[in-house]
Amino acid sequence: MKKPLLLIVALFLTYSAAFAQKAGWPEGKTFHHFMSTTFHPAEEGNFKPLREKADSLVWAAEAWKKSPIPADYKEKETKAALKTLVDQTKELKAMVKKNFSDADLLKMITAAHDTFHKVVGECRKDDKH
Repeated sequence: MKKPLLLIVALFLTYSAAFAQKAGWPEGKTFHHFMSTTFHPAEEGNFKPLREKADSLVWAAEAWKKSPIPADYKEKETKAALKTLVDQTKELKAMVKKNFSDADLLKMITAAHDTFHKVVGECRKDDKH
């Protein structure tokens, strides 16, 4: 059952990244790169990429938050979600620095992953994504 779920998540992430690129929001694509290369290995029990790229997740989230919001996104909701994403990645970075358990890191990266999907999904003005 885990493999079909992972396939669905992988397909959704691929679609989300393509959507961010199509929308002309390169900062979203950059963030997606760091999210996908840390979250998916962590799901499989490999936390090394997350521990090594926690700084990059913060950097990419901050860059995304500072970038202009495309017209096809709900401004208020997008700003709020991106602020949450920055806060989550900063907390994740602090947790890595303090050597939190893999289980704790998985909870936080999962929350950040969910927020990423909120930005690329729920924050869109057009529900036909």
